Amino acid sequence: MQVTVRSGDSLWKYSILFGVPFRLIVDSNPGIEPEALYIGQAVQIPGFQWVEYRIASGDSLWRIATRNGISAELLLQTNPGLESNNLQVGDTIRIPRRVMELVTNPQRNYNVAALEEDLGRLLDVYPFLRRSSIGNSVMGKPLTEIRIGSGDRIIHANGSIHANEWITTPVLVQFLNEYAMSVTNSMDWQGTAMYAPYLAVTLSVVPMLNPDGVDLVVGGLPEAEPVRSEVLAINEGSSDFSGWKANIRGVDLNKQFPALWERDAAIGPQSPAPRDYSGAAPLTEPEVQALAELTRRDSFLRVLAFHTQGEVFFWGFEGLEPPESAALAAAFAEASGYESIRNVDSTAGYKDWFIQDWRRPGFTIELGKGTNPLPLEQYGQIYDAASSIIRVAITR
Repeated sequence: MQVTVRSGDSLWKYSILFGVPFRLIVDSNPGIEPEALYIGQAVQIPGFQWVEYRIASGDSLWRIATRNGISAELLLQTNPGLESNNLQVGDTIRIPRRVMELVTNPQRNYNVAALEEDLGRLLDVYPFLRRSSIGNSVMGKPLTEIRIGSGDRIIHANGSIHANEWITTPVLVQFLNEYAMSVTNSMDWQGTAMYAPYLAVTLSVVPMLNPDGVDLVVGGLPEAEPVRSEVLAINEGSSDFSGWKANIRGVDLNKQFPALWERDAAIGPQSPAPRDYSGAAPLTEPEVQALAELTRRDSFLRVLAFHTQGEVFFWGFEGLEPPESAALAAAFAEASGYESIRNVDSTAGYKDWFIQDWRRPGFTIELGKGTNPLPLEQYGQIYDAASSIIRVAITR
């Protein structure tokens, strides 16, 4: 929500008037110098939306403010020219209404269009979230990263590296929504105050690493040629893409990292396939290149790669994981109820490469149970487990 600076205004004053932490207002206005506001300047206030109200007989400024849980001063602030002793029946005023519910719509078949719609709503209400593109997919779709928090410790989470595991994307988007709502409204989240983690940690989220594959699984064949014919050939002529994990070129993105890649490549398919083809070499695919470059640039403290299914998570690689990983794994297991497994016969995955090259905690988390794509009926349980793990990761 946007307000216009008046004489005597400051970001501190807005923090008090709206009941929003000062740092969130600063972070929502990255181009503004807090000590140099000028009259007429536009300032973003997170966590509020405008609602129009028509003045009725018997209304007073105090009554309107009380009904909406705000102060009369805030009504005067946000309605220039309004006079408390001269309300006119039938006039329309704007009421700033605090957002206390999700603005995203996660429980649906979730493709690139759904992601864009939800991110648009989320960034509109919570402008302290920071959006950037880390690269593009094979078909040119942006690979979006969202950041929340202002701390030096950077923790990363990603989803939908496998196309038919797309349910991991709305899980991450909902987490961003609940985190932003909690910190803006100074509410505990499952017994945890989130403002201190916001100040100490930056959470980096790439909610959909494989947008081309997700759109294929959710929406079917693309119209464009030659991609349409190539994908159909890789899928052996079938229009059923429920088993498709790979990117649009038939390369499994979680078998593309240089962590014993040769071992993995030798035992999997030797040509493009709906799943398990490691590619002609490590890091050939633009989606993986983008994630690898992001990881190298920011040298994350720990990483969480969300997959489905199994209600388990894996945290070891060739004995290279640090002692801290065991303590985190125990905390994740307690919070989520998922089984903690240190070692599994896995190579060339993102968490494998991260552990190998950084010797820091990396986790592959398999949400839910059943056959991919998991049904939306499981969404609530899946979200509860995933959100509990991420909260532990950013608060420990």
